[in-house]
Amino acid sequence: MRRTAAGAPEAGTAAAAPPAPRTAAAEAESPLTSSAAAPTGTAPRALRTEFPFQLPRGYVDEAGTVHRDGVMRLSTARDELVPLRDVRVQENPAYLSVVLLGRVITRLGSLPSVHDGTVESMFASDLAFLQDFYRQINAEGHTRAAVECPHCSEPFEVELGGSRLGES
Repeated sequence: MRRTAAGAPEAGTAAAAPPAPRTAAAEAESPLTSSAAAPTGTAPRALRTEFPFQLPRGYVDEAGTVHRDGVMRLSTARDELVPLRDVRVQENPAYLSVVLLGRVITRLGSLPSVHDGTVESMFASDLAFLQDFYRQINAEGHTRAAVECPHCSEPFEVELGGSRLGES
């Protein structure tokens, strides 16, 4: 398919031709909205970049304070690439999720900052929860899928995320 600049008629067409389809450049003009996901005739949704969570057990700091409420932001390509240069990740690839979560968790309780050392000291159940939560928010915000019953054709949603710790 050939695209032309908006308002510029192609050779051999009348000036009253319908407008050209939106180009990638036009889509990029508004990075905080998702016009592709919004049905025709509705206002585009704003892109949500931060997601609150509550840890199942909670992170216990040096003073014994339990921190459960936190916020995780969407991951960027840099967030996923930078940890690959980390020596700990190169020696043990399982450490990747610890470093990655340390980059994308923006708040945890009243802690002044969250880093990979914080994540490293969490209970295994909280780490598994955060790994699943990371996958959910970076895969369009959820792991639910609309399906239809093969017997009665009734529509319903199923959870695609794992039900056991660490499973997805």
